[in-house]
Amino acid sequence: MSTLEEPEVEPDGLDIDAVHERLGDRVLDTEEHINAPGIIIRADEVEETLTILRDEFDFDYLACVSAEELPDRYETIYHLKQFADPTRELSIVVPTDRDRPISQSAAHVYETANWHEREAYDLIGIEYDGHPNLKRILLPDSWTGHPLTDDYNQDKPQVVSYKAHENPLLEHTKEDDGETMLINIGPHHPATHGVLHLKATLDGESVVDVEPDIGYLHRCEEQMCEQGTYRHQIMPYPDRWDYASAGIINEWAYARAAEDLADIEVPEYAQILRTMGAELCRMAAHFLALGTFVLDVYGEFNALSMYAIRDREKVQKLLEDLTGQRIMFNYLRLGGVAWDIPEPREQFFDDTRQFINEDLPESMDEVHDLLTDNEIFQLRCVDIGVLPPKQAKQYAATGPVARASGIDMDLRRDDPYGYYPELDWEVVTDDGCDIFSRVMVRVREVEESAKIVDQCIDLLEEWPEDEREIQANVPRTLKPDPDTRVYRAVEGAKGELGIYIRADGTDTPGRFKIRSPAYCNLSTLPVMAEGDFVADLIASLGSIDIILGEVDR
Repeated sequence: MSTLEEPEVEPDGLDIDAVHERLGDRVLDTEEHINAPGIIIRADEVEETLTILRDEFDFDYLACVSAEELPDRYETIYHLKQFADPTRELSIVVPTDRDRPISQSAAHVYETANWHEREAYDLIGIEYDGHPNLKRILLPDSWTGHPLTDDYNQDKPQVVSYKAHENPLLEHTKEDDGETMLINIGPHHPATHGVLHLKATLDGESVVDVEPDIGYLHRCEEQMCEQGTYRHQIMPYPDRWDYASAGIINEWAYARAAEDLADIEVPEYAQILRTMGAELCRMAAHFLALGTFVLDVYGEFNALSMYAIRDREKVQKLLEDLTGQRIMFNYLRLGGVAWDIPEPREQFFDDTRQFINEDLPESMDEVHDLLTDNEIFQLRCVDIGVLPPKQAKQYAATGPVARASGIDMDLRRDDPYGYYPELDWEVVTDDGCDIFSRVMVRVREVEESAKIVDQCIDLLEEWPEDEREIQANVPRTLKPDPDTRVYRAVEGAKGELGIYIRADGTDTPGRFKIRSPAYCNLSTLPVMAEGDFVADLIASLGSIDIILGEVDR
């Protein structure tokens, strides 16, 4: 068998010299990142620089914002892409003085920068001048200090004043001449999909505004990865981000970034195993999203909820046979996978084909009969929770949320990795922009994932026994060159799951940043909910398909 080579990702068609010339004296210097050219700019020129890059060079996608404290400066990196071609990437690096870490905000250029910059301020302490709402986002407002700075004392007690615990309803929340009121939904509420607090402003039963309050499940996942070694200790953590079903996809996000960082080439046979496992995880995640969403819409545990959980259980059984675990798989290794198909191989192939070719078509018929063709379901979902494509791009929505708004982007096709380029499958999109479209995209993606798994099974079954190489020869200790930087992403069940790593010359990352698709997608909720009823707000939230472990990290 020939060796499958991952396509080299270069900014094809991007004239860096033209970018430099247009930006002029805003550019301080340049640097090389593995994935993209790095342009260092002045901290007081962020807004105008990013506006030029968005409007004149088509960088309409702010994928991620990474920030950190370095020995001589603070630094913010804006990872720019294009929705039309995500392989065209640019890193805008903004250094600030250690004694006065103030940088101009990008929130007026990209809406998604709002939440990202708030996180950088919360954890690192960089202030973003001109930000519309610069306050903490993961930690309580009463928190003292910024946990990711060198001088932070984690043993110092946090003293919370009485005022922080005052009843917010003691003061009226109605306008003098208006009819709006504040209602708290969550954080302990069965329809918020975890510990999520929604501050909803209502006019009667209509939603005027809603502010998601997150951070109740913040577990310092990035910092735990920074304390683990590349080779052995980081890989178990990704399973715990989207902890419901998508573990192998999460592991692949880290593997792709680390393998680029260490120049590791994965054997073709292992790529097929990864692709099959990732698509089984995608199916399980979408079944769970469907089953829980039905609860949000109907308010009861009905037949379709049970059918969705039943089908997810069948996929979980296949994943357990493959990996030995039901949820926390820890199946990928840098350079490949932990082991091959379990013996007897034919039993695993037969069980997978039974589900893909016999059980699944019948299940999909049930979904359409009981759900998508249901008049009540359509009334609750069609033209409700509308997210126009322009706003979806502004908030950096990805995955089914973006594709249901007509944005034709999928990293499996557009930034190819694994064995996806060799397989026959289609990217699912819909232009309805509403809740119904988001449900339909996930239902159809299950069918496309089944096509991918079926082709992988055929390939694995026919692969010559003496060529079943599951791992590359990877050194026991990996120490990438200091200040080597990479941002890599995969197409998660919920959208673009990206990892930014800065190496510091040791066997652990100097900075490890997780770009959560659920984090960005959740920020679109105010757009979806405005003008709808409270019950529709719950349905819109369910249609985003969030996992708070991935949102908060």
